[in-house]
Amino acid sequence: MEKDTGNIKAHTTYKNSVGVRVPSVTTILSVLNKPALVPWANKLGLQGIDSTKYVDEKAAIGTLAHEMIQSFIRDKIAGALFEDNLPIGIEDYTDYTPNQVTQAKLSFSKFLKWYKENDIEPILSEQGFISEFYQFGGTIDFLCKLSGKLTLVDFKTCKAIYSEHFIQLSAYEELLGEAGYPIDESRILRIGRDEDEGFEEFVRTDLACQFLIFYHCGEIYRLRQEK
Repeated sequence: MEKDTGNIKAHTTYKNSVGVRVPSVTTILSVLNKPALVPWANKLGLQGIDSTKYVDEKAAIGTLAHEMIQSFIRDKIAGALFEDNLPIGIEDYTDYTPNQVTQAKLSFSKFLKWYKENDIEPILSEQGFISEFYQFGGTIDFLCKLSGKLTLVDFKTCKAIYSEHFIQLSAYEELLGEAGYPIDESRILRIGRDEDEGFEEFVRTDLACQFLIFYHCGEIYRLRQEK
């Protein structure tokens, strides 16, 4: 994997064992229709809200919250000592507004409460993998032992979870399985960016059907590329 810095925000480029670029999980899932987006944007418009600015604001909060969470996990893996009530490793907030920092810290506090309430042994954080068998790549959020079970955890800073999130999770399970990490269960933590969005935890032990959907999305994606 390597960072492609051609855009303002870097994204990961995945290459297989012979150096050929392969699509990411999220790129493959872009073939799925998202029918809820248009009604949602229309609803904001009727309320006099610019949907683009709204998305940018929420995305910034989510990005910073994610950075706080991952920094905390990396320090846990490294065995560092720190104050549990503070986000770790994020010292420069100059790219964010005061409101974005406040809301991101609120999201981080929700995650921290969940972490303290569970028996967790962290293993990997933001690790990229390649499927040589299916030819795609992806980066997992968090791999850990949770109550003794090898668990994949995906963080979503959003107000709702949709079916495609579990399809994405199934692809990450495949990546980990090929890498020698047979997952016992997978979890999505929906970490709201304000008090209204709340916090939810979704646990799955069988995502075989979701991976079949992902596989066919991959076939559609490749057929489109060939055309």
